Amino acid sequence: MQLTLSVLDQSPIRVDGTAAEALRETVELARAAERLGYARYWVSEHHNSAGFAGTAPEILIGQIAAATERIRVGSGGVMLTHYSALKVAEQFRILNAFYPGRIDLGIGRAPGSDQLTMAALAYPKQPADVQHFPRQVVDLVNYLHGQREENHPFTDIKPQPGPLPAEAPEVWLLGSSDYSARVAAVLGLPFAFADFFGTTHEVGPRVAELYRREFQPSAYLEEPKVNVTVQLICAETEEQARFVGSSRNLSKLGSVTGRRTGLLPPEEASRYEPSERERDYLQGFVAGYLDGDPTQVRENLLLAAERYGTTDVSIVTNAYRFEDRLRSYELVAEVMGLQAA
Repeated sequence: MQLTLSVLDQSPIRVDGTAAEALRETVELARAAERLGYARYWVSEHHNSAGFAGTAPEILIGQIAAATERIRVGSGGVMLTHYSALKVAEQFRILNAFYPGRIDLGIGRAPGSDQLTMAALAYPKQPADVQHFPRQVVDLVNYLHGQREENHPFTDIKPQPGPLPAEAPEVWLLGSSDYSARVAAVLGLPFAFADFFGTTHEVGPRVAELYRREFQPSAYLEEPKVNVTVQLICAETEEQARFVGSSRNLSKLGSVTGRRTGLLPPEEASRYEPSERERDYLQGFVAGYLDGDPTQVRENLLLAAERYGTTDVSIVTNAYRFEDRLRSYELVAEVMGLQAA
């Protein structure tokens, strides 16, 4: 089975590093991903986070697209409930005007933050009611494609810039439950499942199957299109992969237990002695990661693709050292037979 592999980058921050360094490394990693043969490079949206630097994917996408030539670049994703559909559509129409045929717009319903930060993002207005999310998605797609809806209160709005190039940004719905899968199916849009949390891999294949079963063809997509995004670290040996992964694991544990921090050096993280309760948390999400040596990672990726019934797989790799992240993507590209540019 030949997989189409892509990258989801959360722009991780080292405990002794800066967000600016993390963002520059995101652009550098995107260049490498293009050279190695990855198909897409998506960046995430997180707010008030000690561990992730990407707060504005629409800005970061422009920097990445400017620094690359062919790879598709997009959001994984924009948290649409924080914003107006028109504003997001115009941001991505501008990106598409500069880089036609290369821009993806992945959108999510989750806040990408805590409740206080969500309130700050909306202030002085109230946070949006998530029940309006499907309506927002419809409006967003219409604005992107220049479509008008009869009796819509904003039907006379003409989103800019226009006219559109031949190909509008491709819209994906992102999710870790059946809610976004059902919305994507009803609207006839591609769906990307977030397996990379480490806690959703048991339900993911059922959600993907539900999406396929309920999919309704649209003007944008005739058949269901599924992506699964997994978390892994690939190293020359399984032992090295586990060592490098200890930084990510401890950072994830901190986010679960309320002690948020940047990534610690693996020399320190690997020596941490978790409590019994913390050990249960660790075992719960680490079980969903696909870490290992190249042979193990290849087997794990093919198994994940088979479970989800797709050949479209994206990879999240978070490590303390940029060199370890880059080496992981290099090893995966080599063992999976990607065609280097």
